[in-house]
Amino acid sequence: QVQLVESGGGEAATGGSLRLSCAASDRVFGFKSMAWYRQTPGSERALVAEIRNGGSSIYADSVKGRFTISRDSDKNTADLQMNNLKPEDTGVYFCNALFYTSPSRRLSSAYWGQGIQVTVSS
Repeated sequence: QVQLVESGGGEAATGGSLRLSCAASDRVFGFKSMAWYRQTPGSERALVAEIRNGGSSIYADSVKGRFTISRDSDKNTADLQMNNLKPEDTGVYFCNALFYTSPSRRLSSAYWGQGIQVTVSS
């Protein structure tokens, strides 16, 4: 069973930086997309950034110009570089991936990581 392994996160002061990483725990046959979501108490998960295998990416308006998502298609990993952090970036960040599960890439499945805490102090 493939799992997403998240790392990074932690605490930072306002204006600081953190980096999140996400990787598959087992072999997959590439990915369609990988993304990071953020959830705060009482709120639903909201998209922060998404990257397609081809390299195109989208960002939430609140993080544009501060966060950068990148991917390594060979390793099936995705990183989220978070700069100029603000207290409102605080939350639990979840990695999401749509992996191909067959060599032909005709089958795919969605996976979620367990979440990693990011806390930005004012």
